[in-house]
Amino acid sequence: MAIPINLIARIHQTKQNNIHGFFDKIKTKKWVKDLYEVLFLPQNDNSEEQLKSRFEDLQKVLLDLISIITDEKEEAEAHVKQFFETLPELYDQLVLDAKSILEFDPAADSLEEVYLAYPGFFATYVYRISHQLWSQEVKILPRVISEYAHSKTGIDIHPGAVIGESFFIDHGTGIVIGETTIIGNHVKIYQGVTLGALNVSKEKANQKRHPNIEDHVIIYSGATILGGNTTIGRESIIGGNVWITQDVPQNSLVYHKSEIKIKDNSSLPESLTFVI
Repeated sequence: MAIPINLIARIHQTKQNNIHGFFDKIKTKKWVKDLYEVLFLPQNDNSEEQLKSRFEDLQKVLLDLISIITDEKEEAEAHVKQFFETLPELYDQLVLDAKSILEFDPAADSLEEVYLAYPGFFATYVYRISHQLWSQEVKILPRVISEYAHSKTGIDIHPGAVIGESFFIDHGTGIVIGETTIIGNHVKIYQGVTLGALNVSKEKANQKRHPNIEDHVIIYSGATILGGNTTIGRESIIGGNVWITQDVPQNSLVYHKSEIKIKDNSSLPESLTFVI
């Protein structure tokens, strides 16, 4: 079959005119995974010299990735330096996140188990490193990093969100946390929670669109909390499947009441006797 020359020319022109460089997404994902392994997973050689060597390799890869985006080596070097200078603080935050999971999840037996097996912790790790790069105004890369966690865990946290200490995601699948969300300390979130915007028009892009969650709040599965002016007060419990678009005072219990009937199934109505 003939190759569509006009299409090739258009694609080539589009790529030439792109304002940011393209980089290897596979290389990016490997960098995220390798950094996680260095920080939290046991290696064959855990000597200080080996760890130092691996960190140096990680610095070089990040420099390559950012250099492609910025096209300015000095700027890229400054970003890499700043990121790795903040890494001790990020590490301490993540240890607190892991300890929160260990403390409150009855199924967790050790920090090692959290590091090895908990998608909520991995998603939090990816959020914290992508948020740091977002704060440094590195373009595109934080979004690609955060999407990697989304694809692996089903947890979608925008790198622009602000999340406090000891953050606990349980199960996690289907969680969505929008760009301008602000979450306090010691917050627990279960699967299927959406912290989203009421208005998704492009004109609102630079406005506060997502809710505020204060300290020590628990949000159970399926809850939807929307709006930039919506604040969930501290020490509140948000029950499953609720829909909230207004402030909730501190120390509140919000729940959805539905009617569930239980009866003998020996005489089901004909409409319910079917097979899929």
